[in-house]
Parts: sequence; C-alpha cells; structure tokens
Amino acid sequence: MQTMTKFRAAVSVRLGAALGVVLFGLCAHAQDYPSRPVRIVVPFAPGGPNDIIVRLVAQKLTETWGQPFVVENRPGAGGNIGTDFVAKAAPDGYTLLSVGPGSLIINPLIGKVPYDTARDFAPVTLMARAPNALVAHPSLPAGSVKELIELARSQPGRINYGSGGNGSTPHLAGRFSRPWRA
Repeated sequence: MQTMTKFRAAVSVRLGAALGVVLFGLCAHAQDYPSRPVRIVVPFAPGGPNDIIVRLVAQKLTETWGQPFVVENRPGAGGNIGTDFVAKAAPDGYTLLSVGPGSLIINPLIGKVPYDTARDFAPVTLMARAPNALVAHPSLPAGSVKELIELARSQPGRINYGSGGNGSTPHLAGRFSRPWRA
C-alpha cells in the first residue's frame, strides 16, 4: 500500500509540473497558432476511450480554431509506438499526443523505452479522468471488496483478473493491491 502511495505521489508531481510548463509555453505562441492542420496521435487502437475523447476534442478544436485537428491512431507496444513517433516529431506544436500515464510514466519505470518523458514531451492540458473500477460476475460469492479478498485468500491461484495489458493502470492496480499475495 505504501509503495502505491509513493508511486501515485511521484506521478502527481511529475504531471503537475509538466502541465504548468506547457501551459505557460502555449500562451506565448497562441497568437498565430494554428496556421496549418494539427495531428493528434493516439497510441492505441481506434474505438477505445482515449480515441473517442480525442475525436470529440479534435472536432471542437477544428470548429473553434478553423484548422483541421486530425486524429491518427498508432497503436502497439503498450502505447510506445505512437508515443515514440511523437517524441521524434518536430517540436512545433503540430504533432500532439493524447496519452495517459501508461506510456509516459509507467512504461519508462518498468522497461526501456525509446524516448525520455521529461525531455521529449511538454504537457498541454488534462482532457479527461478515467477511474478504475472493480467489477465481478454476479455468480461470484462476494458482494464487497472485503468478501472478494477473503474469497481469494481461501482459494489461492483460483481468482483471476483482466486488465488492458502489462503496465496499464488496471494491471498495476490489480498487481499492487492484491493483499492475498503477501
């Protein structure tokens, strides 16, 4: 529990600092931006929550600013392929990345990635929050988290969970909050 709290605190500090830096930088260039189409890269497959939110935001930005904001999906490697593509793009504000903590924080902590989050990216804004939810089939004889933990402890190795993949926030929530695996 203490490890997860420290992890969350580190993530919050990094994201907050990065958001502040980007917002100040955008104010200085707001007068002539955008003067051409803007690409927003989603490093996940089309149709997921990130993609849907970005498409709604891109539509409003296109209407508001009179320049096309084009969504481009570049999935693969837990978000690393699209994230690396944006890291290597010209730092001119015309290639943006819509991503959660997985590609920018979690993936670099659990393995080698071809980009440096602090050096290669400057946050622009928070578009959405996505809480995790714990759900179970109604046939499972557990009506609360406490009962689920007790059930899992009584049947080691028999209770499984699903997530969006290694390094995703649901994966880490399941991995680090399983008190039956002391």
